[in-house]
Amino acid sequence: MAEPLLAMRDVRAGYGDAVVLDDLSLEIPEQGSLAVLGRNGVGKTTLLLTIMGYTNVQRGAIRWRGEAITNIQPHRRARLGIGWVAQEREIFPSLSVEENLTVASRPGTWALPRVYDLFPRIAERRQAMGNQLSGGEQQMLAIARALMTNPALLLLDEPLEGLAPIIVEELTRAIHRMRAEEGTAVILVEQHAQVALSLTDQALVLERGKIVHRAGSQELLNDAATLDRLIGLRISASA
Repeated sequence: MAEPLLAMRDVRAGYGDAVVLDDLSLEIPEQGSLAVLGRNGVGKTTLLLTIMGYTNVQRGAIRWRGEAITNIQPHRRARLGIGWVAQEREIFPSLSVEENLTVASRPGTWALPRVYDLFPRIAERRQAMGNQLSGGEQQMLAIARALMTNPALLLLDEPLEGLAPIIVEELTRAIHRMRAEEGTAVILVEQHAQVALSLTDQALVLERGKIVHRAGSQELLNDAATLDRLIGLRISASA
């Protein structure tokens, strides 16, 4: 059996001595996708930060294509092929759209023409400074910049938060297309449960830093009662 792209085994992690994630295990196969759901403050962002190497792992192991990465630095994980789009977006405000993209560029199939085709809205704004973009445009730029690193796995932390419905639709289409065309693996942390489940193959629900439910995304999407019980978000049966 092939090694998973990413594997976490019995991970306990947090900040300093504080434990946020406890006894957490998961696997992402090559080209796989995972929705991470849960109420606010249950450890979803900490999970992504732990994968990137920004937390204190007190116990357990993180492996990338079979190799241990538990103790390596974040920039080395990025070079291995883990891309990250933070909740804060963290684009460079004093650089143009195109400069934001090229500064992160690494060899691979994702280059300027490809990301501009994926995000026509930022192609039109390529000469604008980062601080001249709307919130939705900044989010598109943040995802496009992460793609320019040509990651095998992309971590998306609340990419749809606070955005207008039309921008949510554009981003949803782009993420779906990115996965369909390139097979980029994705871990998606998102409060929009319907959207997250429609974009992924597998799902898990966190509560107090532990995984309390695992399921196929379509299975969970069809189980409104379980979603309501676990995360308090009612979803219509016709969704």
